[in-house]
Amino acid sequence: MKYPTPLIGALCLLATSNWAGADQVLPTPPELASGYRSGLQPVRASRHMVAAANPLASEAGRAMLRAGGSAIDAAIAMQMVLTLVEPQSSGIGGGAFILYWDGKRVQAFDGREAAPAAVTEKLFLQADGTPMPFRVAQIGGRSVGVPGVLRALKQAHEQHGKLPWHDLFAPAIALARNGFAVSERLHTLLAGDPYIARSPAMARYFLDEQGRPLAVGTILRNPELAHTLEQIAAQGPEVFYSGEMAEAIVATVRGHANAGYLSLQDLQQYQAKEREPLCGPYKAWQICGMPPPSSGGVTVLQTLGLLEAVQRTAPQRDLAALRPLAISSPARLEAPPLAVHLIAEAERLAYADRAQYLADNDYVPVPVKALTDSAYLASRAALIGEHSMKRARPGQPQGADLALAPDRSPLRISTSHLSAVDDSGQALAMTTSVEAAFGSHLMVKGFLLNNQLTDFSFIPHEHGKPVANRVQPGKRPLSAMAPTLVFSRATGEFVASLGSPGGSQIIGYVNKALVGLLDWQLDPQQAAGLPNFGSRNAGTEVEAGLSSPALIRQLAAWGHEVTPMTMTSGMQIIQRSGEGWSGGADPRREGVALGD
Repeated sequence: MKYPTPLIGALCLLATSNWAGADQVLPTPPELASGYRSGLQPVRASRHMVAAANPLASEAGRAMLRAGGSAIDAAIAMQMVLTLVEPQSSGIGGGAFILYWDGKRVQAFDGREAAPAAVTEKLFLQADGTPMPFRVAQIGGRSVGVPGVLRALKQAHEQHGKLPWHDLFAPAIALARNGFAVSERLHTLLAGDPYIARSPAMARYFLDEQGRPLAVGTILRNPELAHTLEQIAAQGPEVFYSGEMAEAIVATVRGHANAGYLSLQDLQQYQAKEREPLCGPYKAWQICGMPPPSSGGVTVLQTLGLLEAVQRTAPQRDLAALRPLAISSPARLEAPPLAVHLIAEAERLAYADRAQYLADNDYVPVPVKALTDSAYLASRAALIGEHSMKRARPGQPQGADLALAPDRSPLRISTSHLSAVDDSGQALAMTTSVEAAFGSHLMVKGFLLNNQLTDFSFIPHEHGKPVANRVQPGKRPLSAMAPTLVFSRATGEFVASLGSPGGSQIIGYVNKALVGLLDWQLDPQQAAGLPNFGSRNAGTEVEAGLSSPALIRQLAAWGHEVTPMTMTSGMQIIQRSGEGWSGGADPRREGVALGD
């Protein structure tokens, strides 16, 4: 078996399929790789901790905790800084899912973008009825959903904030006015995006006078964003959703050559939603995640439930006994082949159900309880054998709508994740996104607008059956974002907060980290740094450049169609450690954990 060369081959589109059709294509990673930082050690703290995708964001969050703020206060400060310093991934023009632990209960805040009222299910179909190429759909106003992150943050702050709303914007406003140094990662993303030069507002901001991406270390100022944040700080999110700011957003979306359907009424009527968090057992722990319209919580719990069911029938397959292997060149840990096999097979089954049944639960009845039922998962786990099943078909959980067709659209999204734990033990996991790198490439008032509508299925019907995740007015597109909180089943004590960006691979990244933390007792930095692997019910993906030849050979011997590829996770983890906290940040990006 021949494998693509690392990185170069990994950037090719991989012609693979799920059971629904041989034309499914797995996309390239939503963000380019910018290196792997070796030698990182876990960060220790006794009082509080934050972890975010950029050091400046982490510093802003820690400043709020030092001032006596809560976990949500820290998250708001971090999100505003990320809007400035990591614009390719998230910002106030996007959406977010927030899990919050107040010491007594877990809450789920849904700030996912919504489709404008004027869209139809044919939004991404061409005149001949075929789906648009992704870039045609992405760039411009057509792909812009109603941004939701500000409303979700405000909703959570009203319940759990300790510091004044206004104060939380100060770090981002100062950085926007005074400037920040362009990082190597931001430069890499700018250099790899040919569409920036075609967006006048982005070109003026991100390119130099010769039209080249700003060099590493260039001081970048954004006074327009500073003014925008000052208004939101003083007047709250309403200034974003109505008035002059809203008018500018709508005009930008509707004025593009690839015009969208966003209206002032869409913005004014948008509401963040508090939903029932999805929690379930895994061995000695209780795992909590987001319910639909995120698929993260369901698919992670399904994967873990399948793995636990496999262990019950075959104790020799207990992941806790399949310890990571030490690889000497370069020195690192790697998941053993049998563990990769079991996890990838479980993920195939979970992703098959995801494509068939998951969507916005307000529009499509999603059988969440049936999909995560232990008896159902045990019956599905019986399909995991000694050789790869290659493609899994969806199951038939009780109450499932069998009149739906599976979603065959490519899987993609660009995101950021942040975690926080405050002095009182309140904890947050928040995954936030603008979808593809730099979103729709529409810049207004100093920030970028999302392209989240491309997370809907481009194909609304298949063989006469509707696809659950088809475009509908007001609907929220399915997401793979998987912010996760972990608790002890015995004591109820909070154990960990984690999550990652990485498109439809997010679920696999979170699964890997959870197994690393819980089954293998790794520290957060080790769990974040483990080579990535998994399956989205197509080939078995392993991380190019980090996965050993021995692993690839063994998986191939078990029938896996192995594809080494770039897997640009961005894991952030905070874990209880004795009387304090231990934190880790993904070495594939530039984030850090900070605490006192």
